[in-house]
Amino acid sequence: MSVTRERFGARLHAALAAHGPLCVGLDPHPHLLRAWGMGDDPSGLERFSRTVVEAVAGRVSAVKPQSAFFERHGARGVAVLERVLEDLAGSGTVSILDAKRGDIGSTMEAYAQAYLAEGSPLAADALTVSPYLGYGSLRPAVELARASGRGVFVLALTSNPEGVATQHAGTPSVAARVVAGATRDNAGATPMGDVGVVVGATVGSAVEDLGLDLAGSGAPILAPGVGSQGAQPADLARLFAGCTSRLVVPVSRGVLSAGPAAAQLSRRVAELGDELRHALG
Repeated sequence: MSVTRERFGARLHAALAAHGPLCVGLDPHPHLLRAWGMGDDPSGLERFSRTVVEAVAGRVSAVKPQSAFFERHGARGVAVLERVLEDLAGSGTVSILDAKRGDIGSTMEAYAQAYLAEGSPLAADALTVSPYLGYGSLRPAVELARASGRGVFVLALTSNPEGVATQHAGTPSVAARVVAGATRDNAGATPMGDVGVVVGATVGSAVEDLGLDLAGSGAPILAPGVGSQGAQPADLARLFAGCTSRLVVPVSRGVLSAGPAAAQLSRRVAELGDELRHALG
């Protein structure tokens, strides 16, 4: 069902222009809950999540909850995730649910309805999806996202070293085929499309080596890897030359280690945001 919500690409562009590329990764690891003096249980999860959202919503372009850390607490954990997504709605900060769903046919359609359909309690502004059953298998998610004013981020060239064996394979490479699919789906969309790609900030020369035309894709780019995984803000301008205005840079531990005081979280967000803006010019 179509809605009157502005397209995801346009909404993300506005959030990036207002707040810069920093995206806070909401990853409530058990050790982080303990470090904050909270229990590794649904109650601690809710206190943790509410503190983070209240400290950063409206101050960063995006928040990226990692679904697995909520799912591990069962139904009560998923209920916390629902509240996180509800609290982010309308805040000026977009929600990117990191669930990496991917399947075929009616199952993919059901995933799309769960995370992208208007009125679903788990509907986010965007969802990460996996194309490794074929890019075409994502069609139900792409179409529902477009109809509901939402977006998807497709795994293309991820920051984990194990991804090389699959993503670099073939001529053209699997990663290049994914980017080509996103490019087709974003054709004619301005200022950016609704189908993003995930390209790790730690991939070195792979973007050039594999001939990925990120600048011409029209895709928003989710670029994990800055901070604990080794990439630095200065690496981003080089790796993503020509498309830095479409860059979303998730940082989790680099922000969340400043907690649990909300004021310290807000201060860390401001510092990292300034560092990223300076690095990207």
